Amino acid sequence: MNFRLLKDKLAANLFLLLTLLSLATVLVIAAGLYFKSLPILQNSSLPGLLLSDKWKPFKAEFGFLPFIMGTLWVTIIAIIIAFPLSLLASIYLSEYAHPRIKQFIAPVIDLLSAIPPVVYGVWGVLVIVPFIQDRLAPNFVEFSSGYSVLAGGIVLAIMIFPLIISILGEVFDTVPSELSDASLSLGATRWQTVKYVLLKKSLPGIIAAVVLAISRAFGETIAVLMVCGNITESPHSIFDSCYPLPALIANNYGEMLSIPLYDSALMFAALILFAIIFLFNAVSRIILHRLERRMS
Repeated sequence: MNFRLLKDKLAANLFLLLTLLSLATVLVIAAGLYFKSLPILQNSSLPGLLLSDKWKPFKAEFGFLPFIMGTLWVTIIAIIIAFPLSLLASIYLSEYAHPRIKQFIAPVIDLLSAIPPVVYGVWGVLVIVPFIQDRLAPNFVEFSSGYSVLAGGIVLAIMIFPLIISILGEVFDTVPSELSDASLSLGATRWQTVKYVLLKKSLPGIIAAVVLAISRAFGETIAVLMVCGNITESPHSIFDSCYPLPALIANNYGEMLSIPLYDSALMFAALILFAIIFLFNAVSRIILHRLERRMS
């Protein structure tokens, strides 16, 4: 009996150690990025770095506002496109689709998740960019190269589409079937049951799915890099080119590090991206916690 208690205690301590190790890894990454960013933080003020749009590395002028805005624009457009489609597809698969249709579509969704990002990027260059340049943009603006915020948002939306569907499918499966059966037995239609039972009970899980999708979208690099145009200007419309933070890091790290402070500038870009994702997830967890308490 004592040996079993000892094993149980050792397992609990081991799990605690692994949990603390995971937390320490996040702190080590943040600390490493911060110390690597110190030279540029000592050379320029934080408001100047975050709010300036001047990017002239040879003059030691590093304004990250265009890159921050490009990242936010692309991510917001991707979520606006992907979330409604993913939600409706998940509802259909969960409540309306025949089991044979589910068996056919599930592997297709898994296949979309397994496609490398560079393939999405090539597809975006060959299909989405020409479509925006020749067909869509002329109806709204005088000229657009097609390499734009919209192109990045569309490609990114397709990339996170299977992720949201998979998570929402698991969330909907956790809702007790007895609740839906009770709603239908009282005379409610299938859509009323979805609206007032399924979606209401799944709301925290839906928000969590969106949070995970946005976190994935913030850090996507190759596909977005290939279709956004990579121009260091803040976009003013969805047809303008942009330069997201991940693309800045991937494009320049290792090639222009001979320029003073450039290494530190790229590390600061990574720190900004880390901080955006961390703060977004923290705020989302607070909202989720309050929502769960209110629903309980």
